Amino acid sequence: MKIDQKAESRKARKNLCGYWLSNFCFLLSAFCFLIYLLARVTENSPAISCKDLKKHYDDVKAVDGIDLLVERGECFGLLGPNGAGKTTTIEILEGINTPDSGDVSILGMSWRDRPRDLRERIGISLQETQFSDKLTVFETLRLFRAFYRDGHDPEELLRDLSLDEKRNARVGKLSGGQKQRLAVSCALVGRPDILFLDEPTTGLDPQSRLQLWEVVSRFREGGGTVLLTTHYMEEAERLCDRIAIVDHGHRIALGTPKDLIAKLEAPHIIEFTSEPAIEESAFSGVAGFHGATPRGNGFALRVDSLAVAVPQVLDVIEARGAKLITLTTHAATLEDLFVAMTGRELRDA
Repeated sequence: MKIDQKAESRKARKNLCGYWLSNFCFLLSAFCFLIYLLARVTENSPAISCKDLKKHYDDVKAVDGIDLLVERGECFGLLGPNGAGKTTTIEILEGINTPDSGDVSILGMSWRDRPRDLRERIGISLQETQFSDKLTVFETLRLFRAFYRDGHDPEELLRDLSLDEKRNARVGKLSGGQKQRLAVSCALVGRPDILFLDEPTTGLDPQSRLQLWEVVSRFREGGGTVLLTTHYMEEAERLCDRIAIVDHGHRIALGTPKDLIAKLEAPHIIEFTSEPAIEESAFSGVAGFHGATPRGNGFALRVDSLAVAVPQVLDVIEARGAKLITLTTHAATLEDLFVAMTGRELRDA
């Protein structure tokens, strides 16, 4: 009888263990499946997304309801004059600043919930990055590499950014352009998924600027995403798939460089100055005229055909008894669109 009781007891314990083991395996499988789904959602989400982003400082509405969506593998340009809200927007996306309201998602994650994971997956090159003047270039890059679990070989980045000859030079002895290249190297050293570049080619000579463009292109070929701010329209047109223009805290234009330039409704620009100045309405009768933007003592006229419009513009100036001071023509660019929309040149804004 006692043997039967012991056998029954062992059988009950065995069944109980089997029950709990079965439930544990089920819960573990369910947990793993949820992790898998979360990973898939994160992988398929946009690189950068923000909706109705707002940030106010006293009476200043630095960011006032900006929406942005940057797809993975895209180079996205953010252009705007000083005080437009561009820098504040980028700082919020980088996790440096916090919004008053609005939703921000980076790689499907939020800064509130997963700040450590996000910092491992982004690289930031500020317009002015402060390094220790006493460290060498290699020591600085090696220090930044130590912040990440995975990353590039510092020696490789020194070669890519043409800093190998300055490997043992103190940072305090570098030129402005060399420091800028070091900042980009530090942004790349952690193998980021997203690269934030704030005026990356400021202070660089033309050869170094082209070299940095090649670095950005290679980063994108590897699947990386770039958010770029620049004062060089040629740079934006060459590197960016899409561009957003912001002013007074609002997004005022969004599209590919080609689509944005098309908003001018004219492929050519005639710029002139005269003495005395002539009112804009005097040119309304010029064939193919689509509007004008004041430029000093003259205008930038948007026209369909230079061959047709230039002689008519000269006739108008002569008929008004004015003296032509300067006249130039060029194909419409992002710079022309920017001036037409904001009233300011980007380099001077």
